[in-house]
Amino acid sequence: MHTVPKRFIRTLLVPALFAATTLAGVQYAQAQAPVQPTGVRGTVVTLNANTLKVHSNAGQDIDVKLAPDTPIRGVTLANITDIKPGSYVGSAAIAQADGTLKALEVHVFPASMVGSGEGHRPWDLGQNSSMTNGTVGDLVVSNGRTITVKYKNGEKKIVVPEDVPVVNLEAGDRSLLVPGAHVVLFAKKGPDGALSALFISAGEKGITPPM
Repeated sequence: MHTVPKRFIRTLLVPALFAATTLAGVQYAQAQAPVQPTGVRGTVVTLNANTLKVHSNAGQDIDVKLAPDTPIRGVTLANITDIKPGSYVGSAAIAQADGTLKALEVHVFPASMVGSGEGHRPWDLGQNSSMTNGTVGDLVVSNGRTITVKYKNGEKKIVVPEDVPVVNLEAGDRSLLVPGAHVVLFAKKGPDGALSALFISAGEKGITPPM
């Protein structure tokens, strides 16, 4: 009977242990990774009890569950001049070569919603888009419509083109969720695949929420 050299055994075991450890680490990271909310953009079909049916921009009818306290925000038209230093705003944007962001839209929060979603993170409005929520520092309207948005541990300079929509957000309720109303909502998906709304932005007077 031949004895297997210990060096050969080590040669086999080390890669196997490394692979097992790596696989376990990947599985743990996947388990710990936060589940990204599902974005739904479209128009209201019906609101029946606690289920909102939305005809999405992709052409699908999607049912979304509402809780009694699901936040609903009304969206109204605003102007860049409504934004002042100290205003709390959000902006979906894309990065430019010079490090600034080019706004796709800007929404102004009411005082009661200061702090909502503060920070800078990826967004789903377009390829490589981001969302920045924070307090306006510098505001230049006469020279390229540029705002500086400050948030905890950072700030972003955002250029707002002339044709970019600017809207106000305000506290709303289910009366905004009428058939034909344009909505943007984000929802979490349950184990059964059902969607539950985290919050809803609904356009007033035919407005389409741009975010």
